[in-house]
Amino acid sequence: MSNNLLKGKRGIVFGALNDKSIAWKVAEKAVEQGATITLSNTPVAVRMGETNALGEKLNAKIIAADATNLEDLEKVFVESMEALGGKIDFVLHSIGMSPNLRKGRQYDDLDYGLLDKTLDISAVSFHKMMQVAKKLDAIAEGGSVLALTHIAAQRTFTGYNDMADAKALLESFGRSFGYIYGRDKKVRVNTISQSPTLTTAGQGIGGMDAFFDFAEKMSPLGNASAESCADYCIVMFSDLTRMVTMQNLFHDGGFSTMGLTQAIVEDYIEKK
Repeated sequence: MSNNLLKGKRGIVFGALNDKSIAWKVAEKAVEQGATITLSNTPVAVRMGETNALGEKLNAKIIAADATNLEDLEKVFVESMEALGGKIDFVLHSIGMSPNLRKGRQYDDLDYGLLDKTLDISAVSFHKMMQVAKKLDAIAEGGSVLALTHIAAQRTFTGYNDMADAKALLESFGRSFGYIYGRDKKVRVNTISQSPTLTTAGQGIGGMDAFFDFAEKMSPLGNASAESCADYCIVMFSDLTRMVTMQNLFHDGGFSTMGLTQAIVEDYIEKK
């Protein structure tokens, strides 16, 4: 159901791969709420994924780009403003990938060249995105920039590997650039720490099924779905949250505040 929360707003959604991804659902809900958008992903992801189908469904221009490349990012913002007819009101950064994870490298045996790629793709791209947008004055006053993160930025989770370091850096960029962007342009920058979610990327992390089950039992509201995360993103893009910035916002059913639940106790007793 549409409440026209984003009526007349223009947005860019980075990272929509398929209908399991949070970015995909954010794109759908943004248009449902009255926005016009463009979509961006890597050229390989556009070819291999289902982004073209989403673009057709939402009447959204697709701009293939490498988010670690400054010239590509400049192209995304310039072409988006041209296609949408003005400055951008909201941006979603939903980008993350660890070559170390893909190659099965353990945290105490990282390939440092691959670590550089993890950080560049999963975190530094967020800084590059905002730096390019600010220099182009591409985001309208009162605009909202969001990036998706994970509680592994604050706590250690086995199997999350160097992605945890990338998420910690991502959140730091949200605060540091958020101060400057708010001060100079009144643009707000926030990160959303989402429950474990069985997206294509999430399923590539070792032990994700076990963590998903554990988090479900630890969270009083259960795990937050990709669709409910998209709803939260829409609220953060809207004018209802125009004074919220530089925050890491947990969207996890209460998991981040819990220590122990009765469900975990009972599960332990049963297995003992």
